[in-house]
Amino acid sequence: MDKYKATKKVLMRTAFQEQWIAFETIVRREIARFTRIWTQTLLPPVITQTLYFVIFGKFIGERIGDIQGVSYMAFIVPGLVMMAVINSAFSNVVSSFFSVKFQRSIEELLVSPTSNTAIISGYVMGGVIRGILVGVIVFLVSIFFTRPTIQHLGIILIFIILTALVFSLAGLINAIFAKKFDDVSIFPVFVLTPLTYLGGVFYSIHSLPGFWQQVSLFNPILYMVNGFRYGFYGLSDVSVGGSILFLLVLTGILTYANFYLLQKGTGIKS
Repeated sequence: MDKYKATKKVLMRTAFQEQWIAFETIVRREIARFTRIWTQTLLPPVITQTLYFVIFGKFIGERIGDIQGVSYMAFIVPGLVMMAVINSAFSNVVSSFFSVKFQRSIEELLVSPTSNTAIISGYVMGGVIRGILVGVIVFLVSIFFTRPTIQHLGIILIFIILTALVFSLAGLINAIFAKKFDDVSIFPVFVLTPLTYLGGVFYSIHSLPGFWQQVSLFNPILYMVNGFRYGFYGLSDVSVGGSILFLLVLTGILTYANFYLLQKGTGIKS
């Protein structure tokens, strides 16, 4: 019996090491991919957000004034950082995984002993790293325009990690269902972009009429942006604790959906 238990532990340890190596390999490949073409993956979002700082923060912000005691330029910093994180995390996973499908190299993963856990974790981790990296760069750029304060560093870390995680998982689902390159851009253009702009990035929902305030509460990005903003200035239009719980639930749902789709072979197995 003792020999059986010892053998079982060795096999379990070996299996774990194999899956860890597979996970590390995918993550390293993802990091190498977006850092190798950094002028296409890291630079464009920084330039875009810089333009937002100049146009909305500088030109329009001087006419708007302060929002809840915070200058408009400083007020939009968390929203613009979060916007960069969302777009970068999502686009990294959807483009990378769909490229693997399109080149049919996904078959190498399917026939290998790599588990669905390693596949999902590897690609999602790549999106999380890119999203957070772009977010940090955008935040550093914002320092040239204003001096954002940080009141709750832990809240900031929680929201930036959970948001990058959620949209990396969402990007993977998009890539699984995508059958052609046009399908990769449908969700970001027609769903993600409108939700982002209507998610309280540039305004407080308290400035909206009552009906539209209620409508805004159905926008998931509103909770991400406001929770992130709370970490900087202690300001939020929604419950911070409720926002964290919402992101955790959403992460669980998307994770389950990815496992289910990969197990079923949706969009992968012909």
